[in-house]
Amino acid sequence: MFAPEFEYHRANTVAEAIQLLDANNEAKLIAGGHSLIPLLKLRLARPTALIDIAGIADLKRIPINNGIVRIGALATHWDIASSRDVEHACSMLTEVAGGIGDPQVRNRGTIGGNVVHADPASDWPAVLTALNARFVIEGPGGSSRTASPNEFFGTPLEPNLAANEILTTVEVPSFAANQRAEYAKVAHPASGYAVVGGAVVVTLDGDRCTSASIAVGGLVPAPVKASSVERALTGQILNVENIMAASTQVANDLGSDVIGDFYASAEYRRAMAAVEIRHALFHITGEAHVGSRAVSVIHGVQYVPVDREAIPVSDPGSIADPVSSTESVNTENQPRKRWWEFWRRS
Repeated sequence: MFAPEFEYHRANTVAEAIQLLDANNEAKLIAGGHSLIPLLKLRLARPTALIDIAGIADLKRIPINNGIVRIGALATHWDIASSRDVEHACSMLTEVAGGIGDPQVRNRGTIGGNVVHADPASDWPAVLTALNARFVIEGPGGSSRTASPNEFFGTPLEPNLAANEILTTVEVPSFAANQRAEYAKVAHPASGYAVVGGAVVVTLDGDRCTSASIAVGGLVPAPVKASSVERALTGQILNVENIMAASTQVANDLGSDVIGDFYASAEYRRAMAAVEIRHALFHITGEAHVGSRAVSVIHGVQYVPVDREAIPVSDPGSIADPVSSTESVNTENQPRKRWWEFWRRS
């Protein structure tokens, strides 16, 4: 199917792009095109004009200063994944970016396009929520505002962004020496999108958690802060017992609007939210289950192979306990594998 007709404009600056948006109410921005082009082909999007911003060099930079990583909206996933400076400042960014899609997606897709698309199954919304990111948005007349993840993400595929505004920068605080972070998800075997994902950032005093920032995605319309889990972990030693007890508290944060589809029911996703938070925490602490359902690590992202046919739909609790064995393994030095190796059934 072919896209409907539209005008094409190339903007050389952010100000020029905003002027073009102001003059074309039904216009859309395009850079990498990974989100917009499929919608155009299916005629789910019918813009009167496309404004190409891929050539705006200022939006591709990733400066780091004053403890803040400032990621230009046109920085590709590969730009982030391959940056040693970003890795040293906030390693979670490079790890997550390196696990997105495939090489083609990582080399063309941009963090700004991904975030503005606001797909509930995307990795970045939950991760940036846990990282307490800030979104810098520019509008007409040189206006500018900054939004938190809670303010930015709302309805699926519709962030809180006016038609004549542009996301220009994603700001993420650099990690302190005593901070650790991990992102774990059940990845869809075909797309790699998150069926359920849990992003965890903890501040440690020895092995005791002094503060935590945790978000879940993939199962709700917009990323949700797991504040109940954060409170349960704060002040606690990060051992298996405390992690298990705290992670179950995520049920208090999900609400009733949990997504379910033909691939994974709402009941299944709700149960897996606690599991993915545990997996992220177990990797932070060096604990990982190696029994019937091993935790594998790809670029720091944990992908959990689940034999869904073996899990009774009526008993989601049967998937909620990743520590059925007393064995544990430190996965830090294990070789990385391709994602499909974790989904191949034995």
